[in-house]
Amino acid sequence: MHKYTAIIEKCSETGLYVGHIPGFPGAHSQGVTLEELSENLREVLEMLLEEGEPLLESEFIGTQSVVVA
Repeated sequence: MHKYTAIIEKCSETGLYVGHIPGFPGAHSQGVTLEELSENLREVLEMLLEEGEPLLESEFIGTQSVVVA
């Protein structure tokens, strides 16, 4: 079993949820709902993992708030 962190945003133009796995080339998808996005990401990951465990290019650390005057 593999566990990955997805970054999720909502596109203001389309209203779609867009997600990607940091550092995992090709691991991105979209969906009308968060549930659909989750399923789409799972399918993409399963397909990509068929080629073997990837060497991740980066590791998700967290988020940070930046204040600008």
